[in-house]
Amino acid sequence: MSDETPQTPDQTPDQETDQQQTKSHTKSHTKSHGRKSIRPTLKPRELMSHNPDLARAWQAHIVTLFPEAFPGVLGESLTGKAIKDGKWQLSTTDLRLFGEGKHRNVDDTPAGGGAGMVLRPDVMGRAIEHAIQRAPGPLVYLSPRGKRFDQKMARDWATLPGITMICGRFEGLDQRVIDHYNIAEVSLGDFVLTGGEIAAQAMLDATVRLLPGVLGNADSTVDESHSDGLLEHPQYTRPATWNGHAIPEILMSGHHGKIAQWRRDMSEQLTQARRPDLWAKRQSQDPE
Repeated sequence: MSDETPQTPDQTPDQETDQQQTKSHTKSHTKSHGRKSIRPTLKPRELMSHNPDLARAWQAHIVTLFPEAFPGVLGESLTGKAIKDGKWQLSTTDLRLFGEGKHRNVDDTPAGGGAGMVLRPDVMGRAIEHAIQRAPGPLVYLSPRGKRFDQKMARDWATLPGITMICGRFEGLDQRVIDHYNIAEVSLGDFVLTGGEIAAQAMLDATVRLLPGVLGNADSTVDESHSDGLLEHPQYTRPATWNGHAIPEILMSGHHGKIAQWRRDMSEQLTQARRPDLWAKRQSQDPE
């Protein structure tokens, strides 16, 4: 690995990032009362170009080797509309810009030997220092050995001013960085991905939809899966009969009390059958 200085004397990562954003920014926008005027033809990636901080917007910042992967699906549907409306903002720090030498190396071989490569602490440290200058909230490293992400964590994150996510790659991140910055490790589940970018988008989607005003109907989050420790009951809609399958009569009865009880019973049955771990946890907390 080369020990050359990471930048030329007349150009810093901040300046290079600004230059790249300027080149990619082809649309102009105005801000009024915390909202942005976005043209209907705006592409998802352009939602992040030269995006001035909005005082009341929830902030998400991503440290990644692949900034072009964002906003990805987050630029679509309700989460994309929420970006346009200024309810939340998404920005990235390109880890490669802080790499070592003319090839901007970001990794090196594991101390003690072994397969793969490890993200260097000096490179990641510079990227984090750059990121925390503008990103509020805690630092989270997306790692398969972290605490498993769940609905409660999404609700907790939604109450914060924002969050900074570090997307891992290769064999992971030098432990000294995690210890130095007291970074929380969070996992999407008990499986391994090639990097943290997909996990970051999934976690952000789960969190952003809980922000005030993102969903058209706030009650949508009340009875859904995991909102109260149970899986959601089955859903039905028109037509009343499809391929010989009819909507359960109780749902067509108009008796709201019986419908609520049926939905509750179905949620409990599904949770017991499909997620005995959730059911056991719920029973230990509320035996009744």
